[in-house]
Formats: sequence, structure tokens, C-alpha cells
Amino acid sequence: MLSLPTTATAPFCPSEVAGTVAVPSSGPFWKKILRFVGPGLLISVGYMDPGNWATSIQAGSQFGYQLLFVVLLSSLAAIVLQCLSMRLGIATGKDLAVHSRERYSPAVGKCMWFFAEISIIACDLAEVLGCALAFKLLLGVSLPVGVLLTAFDTLLVLGLKGKGFRQIEAIILGLVLTIAACLFVELVFLKPDWQAVAAGMVPSLSALASREPLYLAIGILGATVMPHNLYLHSSIVQTRVVADDDRSRRQAIQLSRLDSIVSLLLALLINAAILVLAASAFNATGNTSVIEIDQAYHLLDPITGSAVAGILFGLALLASGQSSTFTGTIAGQVIMEGFLKLKIPCWQRRLLTRGLALVPALAGVLTWGEHSVGRLLVLSQVVLSLQLPFAMYPLIRLTSRRDVMGVFANSRLTAGISWLLFIVISAANIWLVLQVFGAG
Repeated sequence: MLSLPTTATAPFCPSEVAGTVAVPSSGPFWKKILRFVGPGLLISVGYMDPGNWATSIQAGSQFGYQLLFVVLLSSLAAIVLQCLSMRLGIATGKDLAVHSRERYSPAVGKCMWFFAEISIIACDLAEVLGCALAFKLLLGVSLPVGVLLTAFDTLLVLGLKGKGFRQIEAIILGLVLTIAACLFVELVFLKPDWQAVAAGMVPSLSALASREPLYLAIGILGATVMPHNLYLHSSIVQTRVVADDDRSRRQAIQLSRLDSIVSLLLALLINAAILVLAASAFNATGNTSVIEIDQAYHLLDPITGSAVAGILFGLALLASGQSSTFTGTIAGQVIMEGFLKLKIPCWQRRLLTRGLALVPALAGVLTWGEHSVGRLLVLSQVVLSLQLPFAMYPLIRLTSRRDVMGVFANSRLTAGISWLLFIVISAANIWLVLQVFGAG
């Protein structure tokens, strides 16, 4: 029989959120899978944040449905990497941050921690900008005021004190369903060309033949695979307590893999819906220069014939930013505790991250003006792309080592695919950064 440790706590602010989820070793399959549902959902919200919106809207506006296959392939790469992260946490009982601290020198470990923190701040910058724009669109406030209003989401995190991990997952599910429902209604208004949508899912080198679509394709890739999610996933899967034997761990890996794949496929559908929405609303009507989210909001009303469409768009954007805020807080706590063995109250962690993100957000909108959100969002994705190889390398290396993973080490095929992804993503990100700074 399985018993829960009396002092067990979840990785979300470990001293404040109680409750791991016990998983029985026997019983109906549907009961087991329901116990494992949750961690994948928390991870998936990082793949539908405002940074994804910016790249997908521009891609759909300029090139219609042609780059849908890039969203598909980027999401499949994310599934591979997140499954590696999940397997590391379940097989070893330690997350990626703890492994990195234990297996690398203190200097290397501190550098990895610094890069991971930068990725969280860059991601939070995108969340600040997305929520600020949503406040501007829905409440009519200026963008700088909207940025300042995002500071109050710390109160939401304070409200989670003492809540169980299942309640956190339920909140995230509600926000994700809000995003999905809003986008679904928008698509009903717009009636996309589904035959063209299907054609856009087919990989095409000719679609990437010129510089601009290639640049956007790499931007989509950089916005899709989040480095801090690789640390986060290896930790939160440990909220599912299983018996300490290989058979139980193998079953846990299989069920968690299903949770991860389904959740990330949901994120894929949402990201694809954003691109389809932009392609249907703008490219199909000749508006091929929509590169800002606020432009997208204002142009939706006359195209769809309903003012509700714009409101739904703003609500979905707000839900996107808020859901990513929750997971950013969890990831920050995991990374700080794993690398530095440092625990601080959850609201302090949230306040620290949001405070560091508010400075560049305010500076950007005050310097570049009200229509600077798109430029700042792309900048945040460039910063994220720089950090990704620093999380991918230790993850792939650790999961390929039999002395770390035992019987759960990567097969040659899995290792080969993973290292190929590392090379392709690193090369693509380097190209993106060179193009951005070269253009600047």
C-alpha cells in the first residue's frame, strides 16, 4: 500500500501550498489517469503566452496559413523535450535544477541559475505586456497604466496561500478553457477556409524560401519552447506520489506522458487557432501588415461584424497572461530552491519577478510609445531563445546517462532525436539573434 508523507508539500511555494496526490498501485485505468492529469496542463500554459500571440498574429497576417506547419513542428519538439523533463523527475525523484547543482561546479551552477532567472523575467515581461494591453483594450486605460495594474496580480498569488496543488491546477484549467472558448467563438464568426488550413499543416520548404517568413518561423520556434518549463516539469510531476519501484515508476511515466502530450496538443490547437484567426481576419481580407496585438483587436470588429469579437480577444489575452503568471511563479520557486537551496515566501518571489519585469516594460512603452508592444514581445522571445540551449543540454545529457536514469535512460533513437533538436534549435536561435541585432 501507498502512504503519503505527512510533511509532503508541492513545488508551488513549498512552504505554502500543501498536498501531493497519491496514486494507487491498482484500480481502474481511468482513475489512475485522472490522478496524473494536471502537471502537463500547468506546463502547457507557457506555450500559449502573449509572446506566442505576437508571432502567430504577425505570421497569419503576412503569410496566411502558410506557416501553420511551423506551429505544428515546434509543438512536437516541445512535446519531446517536456517528456524528457517529466521522465527525469519521476525516474530520479529530483528536478533538473537540483541535478544541475549537484553535477556541475558551483560556478557553472550559478551561471545556469542566472540564465534560468533571465528566462523567467523575459517570459514575465511578455505576460506584463500582454495583460497591460488587455487592460488597455478592455478598460480604456493607457498602456503605462496597464503595465502598473499588472503589479497587483501579486494579490492573486497571495490568495493561493494554503491551497492544494489540485486547486492550482483547477484555476489554470479554467483560464485555459477561457482562452479556448474565446478563440473558438472568434473562429465561428470568421469562418476560416478549412481546406487552406489543412494545406498549411503540410511542411513546405518553399514557404520558408525568403528571409521574412523564415524569420517569423524561427520567432514562432523561439516563442514555443520555454526554457524554464524544462525545469518546472521535472519538479511538478513529483506531486504525484507512486510506490518506490521500477514498475510503478514506469507506469507513472506512461501516464504522465499521456497527460503531457494531450495538454501540449491543446496548446498546439490554441496557437494554431491564433494564427488561423489572424489569417482569416487579416490576410484573407488584404490586411497583411498587422503586426501589433492592439491592431488585431481594433480590426476584428468590422471584419467579423460583431463588437463581441474584440472583447473576447481581450479576455483571452488577459487569461493568457494570468495563466502564464501562475506557472512563472512556480518555476521561479523551483529554480531558486533547486540551484540555491533558497526558500522565500511565495508573494516575495512573485513580487521580485514582476518588479524586474515591470522596469523594462515601462521603459519600453514610455520610450517607444503606445504601439511598442509587438517590438517588446519579439525582444522578450529573443532573450528566451538565448537561454534555451542552457536548459536543453543538461536535460538531454542527464536523461541519456544510465548511471542517473537506470532503466529509464534514453534509447539511442530518443537520444538521437533529442540531440538533433538541440542542434537545430540552437542554430535557429543563433540565426534569429544575428538577424535581430544585424537589423538593429
